[in-house]
Amino acid sequence: MIDLIVFSVDNNKYALNIENVQRIIQAVELTSIPNAHPYIDGMMSYEENVVKILNFRRLIGLGSYNSELIKLFTRLKDAHSEWVDELKESIETGSSFTKTTNPNMCELGKWLNDFNSYDDSVSAVLKELINYHKKLHLLGKKVLDIYEVDEEKAKHIVDSELDDVFNHTMGAIDTFIYELEKVSNSLQKLIFYDNNGTNFAVKVDKIEDIAHILESDIMSADGDSANTEFLEFDGILDINGVLINIIKTIKLPS
Repeated sequence: MIDLIVFSVDNNKYALNIENVQRIIQAVELTSIPNAHPYIDGMMSYEENVVKILNFRRLIGLGSYNSELIKLFTRLKDAHSEWVDELKESIETGSSFTKTTNPNMCELGKWLNDFNSYDDSVSAVLKELINYHKKLHLLGKKVLDIYEVDEEKAKHIVDSELDDVFNHTMGAIDTFIYELEKVSNSLQKLIFYDNNGTNFAVKVDKIEDIAHILESDIMSADGDSANTEFLEFDGILDINGVLINIIKTIKLPS
């Protein structure tokens, strides 16, 4: 049997042999290294040792995680702006409202349900965003219900309350963007990795699971075009239809 740590970067999944993994911790603020290799994010002190941090996204040619967060937050703001516009139109004209009033069912709600932070300042903003986001959706449900029996009262609530709750919700998302580095660290993980005595940490998007497999479960990949100077693959694993790239070794750029 082989035990693998499965992690994700963007929409792809990868796995490392657990024998090479020393520990996994939350990403933290790093100290920059002058003239460091582009794949190196910086260094940190951990248990009286100085550890270099390898950015896995850069290693495989992806854009930065922070850029992906900016795209996400922009999309979430646009989606809720459309939500408010449709709600206003529905109350004004009587047209059907097609979006969810359940705060847990929209993309932002699902993202918030999966997000945790150990940073006090981020946690405070998270609490504020959860509260206002929930209030926004429940206010939508309230005015739609009232509209069925009292159109003028529903319009009054929309005019007097909706924009204020919406603006507070968007303001909390803007604060997330302002605190982007802290939010990013709250989400990403550092895998402390040992490559034949060379110790460093690999920054990844998310830890998924531990997989217990047989060596015979690993399928060979077509060709070795995915292999690079610093990253070598050992094949592909299929777990319930999900393909996982098995990493043979990661090397730290000098």
